[in-house]
Amino acid sequence: MSLNVAMFVALIRASYPLGIPTTDYRALLALVRRRLSDDEIAALATDLMARGELKLDIDDFGAAITRISDKPPTAADLERVQRRLGGDWLAG
Repeated sequence: MSLNVAMFVALIRASYPLGIPTTDYRALLALVRRRLSDDEIAALATDLMARGELKLDIDDFGAAITRISDKPPTAADLERVQRRLGGDWLAG
């Protein structure tokens, strides 16, 4: 796991100690896409799923990402998740 992915895993685990609610999936994906490659996102999701902190009920990760990202998050969702993760540095 790259340092970049490890940093996001730690940040998400600290921000969501009880796991990530499905209502935050779209906004979280949109935010991490600004900083991580597709391979890094896959590694991040794999780690979080293995820990039970990201609940995806389908076997094909690519299909899950497509389903989650098929509709953009609202501005309010982005703002809420960004605030929960701790800041404007994710906005870039």
